[in-house]
Amino acid sequence: MIESSIEVPVAINEPVRSYAPGSPERDELLRTVSSMSASPIEVAAYIGGREVASGERVAMRSPHRHDMVLGHWHGGDPSQVDDAIAAALAAAPAWAATPWSARAAVFLKAAELLATKYRSVLNAATMLGQSKTAHQAEIDAACELIDFWRFNVGFLPKILSDQPISSPGVWNLVDHRPLEGFVLAVTPFNFTAIAGNLPTAPALMGNVVVWKPAANAMYSAHFILEILKEAGLPPGVINMVLGDPAAMVGRALASRHLAGIHFTGSTAVFRSLWAKVGEGVGEGRYRSYPRLVGETGGKDFVFAHPSADVDALATALVRGAYEYQGQKCSAASRAYVPASLWPALRARMMDVLPAITVGDVSDLSHFMGAVIDRRAYDRITAAVKGALADTGCEVLHHGYDDRDGYFIRPTLIRVDDPGHALMRDELFGPVLAVSVYDDARYDEALSRCANDSEYALTGAFWARDRAAITHASGVLRQGAGNFYVNDKPTGAVVGQQPFGGARGSGTNDKAGSALNLLRWVSPRTVKETLVPPTGWRYPFMG
Repeated sequence: MIESSIEVPVAINEPVRSYAPGSPERDELLRTVSSMSASPIEVAAYIGGREVASGERVAMRSPHRHDMVLGHWHGGDPSQVDDAIAAALAAAPAWAATPWSARAAVFLKAAELLATKYRSVLNAATMLGQSKTAHQAEIDAACELIDFWRFNVGFLPKILSDQPISSPGVWNLVDHRPLEGFVLAVTPFNFTAIAGNLPTAPALMGNVVVWKPAANAMYSAHFILEILKEAGLPPGVINMVLGDPAAMVGRALASRHLAGIHFTGSTAVFRSLWAKVGEGVGEGRYRSYPRLVGETGGKDFVFAHPSADVDALATALVRGAYEYQGQKCSAASRAYVPASLWPALRARMMDVLPAITVGDVSDLSHFMGAVIDRRAYDRITAAVKGALADTGCEVLHHGYDDRDGYFIRPTLIRVDDPGHALMRDELFGPVLAVSVYDDARYDEALSRCANDSEYALTGAFWARDRAAITHASGVLRQGAGNFYVNDKPTGAVVGQQPFGGARGSGTNDKAGSALNLLRWVSPRTVKETLVPPTGWRYPFMG
């Protein structure tokens, strides 16, 4: 290996393609969607460089078309996790000894493959399997994952170059070791980029990984793995296991070699993982204290000051609340609007919402697709039905239909009580609750926005008044890990807005920054004395 000062390519955010009518990328994407729709696949576990097909086949169905079977994934029992851990530990010494530049090259190549050969494939898989529109798939499956792989590589040499000072006659350095054991990556259905980043960020830092993707995203997970294999990732570095989440994750947590968990999902599940790891620590089960990194739930706010621009605010609410059917941990789901602005904002929203089309995402005219599955559909529609029967709620726009797919129309509900469950509980669907506050009680409303929620992931403040922005930024400082001024609370970009929140929203380790990568190393300080002393007496003893 060439030993020199190595500079990696400068990371630049991947440009978002428009998919406008007549564009070549639109034609290519639609051809790919059509082809993949007609070509079912088999998704098997991947352990130690081998596919492991159990024969217990589970159908992968498109959320927006009950009749479309994209293929099957092969469920495994918990013994599959044991095999994956063994494969990871066997691969660990060679991978840890691999020069960082060689590890980086794998993920730079993966980014390039995704930007070119696999772009339409992974976008189409995300559209078909997770019901994202072309735009939502593009900003997620293509651009964000490309950015994760490129920017993480860019952060790595900067981390390695942060070295201690050395006094005369001494050479000090820090050895950024991988964790001792394996990292468990548990990924969600809603972002293909997260499914790609959670196992690969620790792997870039020299760790080996057992990856458990969400059942509703097995289709796109398969293609992420295909990209990594083609990019040259050695066998055993990342091992994908498929099966019952509780059983598979529980088996991993029982291993003495668990070194860390990289998680995105619900707050309740992450809390249960933390509790189980705590029990294991108390029992002396683990060889080291596992690192726990989690990005969890959100009840994300939009707060409007009386000076806010109504038209821009309405657009932010529509996009922030209803893109990808509200199935973003960052989606706007509660809004605080002054009474002086509410009539105009309500009128603007009611002009827009009936015009929004919901349907099969292969028809690129639709703004929204389907929610992910029957369980999500039933949970969200139950909340809407509850609001319809609640005298303290005014349901201004709603609708749902599950005949062809799990479709829920953009739902807007005004609530009388700012402490209503719709302003408090995460629904993870296209439902926006609005509390209209008295302009004279602005400070009280701002305080409630800051403190009423157990979550603190994203939030947005809208105002033209600069003094109001400055004041609100202070009041809301602990209320959101990603805070937006005059923008929607979604759409964080890698390298620009490192993502994560606190309270019930996670450990705030900021995916898309060096802060996250630092969690996957165990630093060793090395001191070398160049000319050691040969006498034991100190001068003061004379």
